Amino acid sequence: MKITRSRKSHISDWWWTIDKVQLGSIVLLIIFGIVLNLAASPPIAEKLSLNQYYFVKRQFLFFILGILVMFFFSFLNLKNLRRLCLIIFITSLITIFFLNIFGTPIKGATRWLDLGIISVQPSEFAKPTFIVLISWFLSESIVKTVPSKIISLMLYSLFAFGLILQPDIGQTILITLAASIIYFISGMPLIVGFTIFILSLIGIGLSYLYVDHFYQRLNIFFNPSLGDTYQIDTAYNAILQGGWFGVGPGEGVIKNILPDAHTDFIFAVAAEEFGLISCFIIISLFAFIVYRGLSRSLKQENLFAKIATIGLTSLICIQVGINIAVNLGIVPTKGMTLPFISYGGSSALSIAMTFGLILAFTRQKNNSYIYSSRKLNFQN
Repeated sequence: MKITRSRKSHISDWWWTIDKVQLGSIVLLIIFGIVLNLAASPPIAEKLSLNQYYFVKRQFLFFILGILVMFFFSFLNLKNLRRLCLIIFITSLITIFFLNIFGTPIKGATRWLDLGIISVQPSEFAKPTFIVLISWFLSESIVKTVPSKIISLMLYSLFAFGLILQPDIGQTILITLAASIIYFISGMPLIVGFTIFILSLIGIGLSYLYVDHFYQRLNIFFNPSLGDTYQIDTAYNAILQGGWFGVGPGEGVIKNILPDAHTDFIFAVAAEEFGLISCFIIISLFAFIVYRGLSRSLKQENLFAKIATIGLTSLICIQVGINIAVNLGIVPTKGMTLPFISYGGSSALSIAMTFGLILAFTRQKNNSYIYSSRKLNFQN
């Protein structure tokens, strides 16, 4: 079927309004993810007595599902996006609190819901939908006299409280930073910003006092002699070892000695085997995706779409920054993936959802498309 400007259908409407440059960049990012998983995961699979390409095959499947999820969300209009995000967020939030009460801790945290065949991390799906919801409420508060700001702050408090109970301090920091950006561009009063800042400091202080692994990681980060810094040191050394052009595909050693090389430290694998050049390409690709999303958001007339796009791109940008900072030893280890690069099912689907939402919110009709559509309607 040929897609033309004069042929009015859901597919043609999607094709002529979607940001094809952004879409191509995301597909390129997925290709990078497949290549780096081929490089990083086989040694880990062999150590676990699994098929050499076990993680590669699973991640490829996750990418296929992710692409379907991304396209599905990119087809939806604003009304349906709000409804679906509300359903997903409420479901995820209830599941998070359910896990906090009845879940079984894994490595000191209750973040995963075991469904038998797969394990799901509900907080991953709550993140992008949370951004969409508070963007919706805050956009409503600007044009209508409704307590939307209070509702958005209540949603943030519930979500952050659920994450802290798991505990997942890294994700809490991530959503706090992204939400703060949205509050700021929505005209947040100075007193509210100051209150969030103070509450964040109090939350970090309480986490340091009562969350054991956060206490240990922070202490070791500031004083390495107090504990094991093997993972961070190994990742940093691998980046230095790779130099500008890397040691060559398959020649790296970090993937043979770090159990999280295919997840949290895959950026170090890329640096070691393919060099700093590949790292700059990855960073530039993410930077372009963020820039493209922000530039398209400025052209949006709908305030909700504008705020949501800025919030979602900020979410991606902050997560990428945290992951790379961990690999460079700038911040303590967070257990946060590099979007569409690191191995992980829940992460891949969540990022796909986020990119699908960005594509949906930045859809724009150019003048030639509008003219053709009006002409077709007139003839009909």
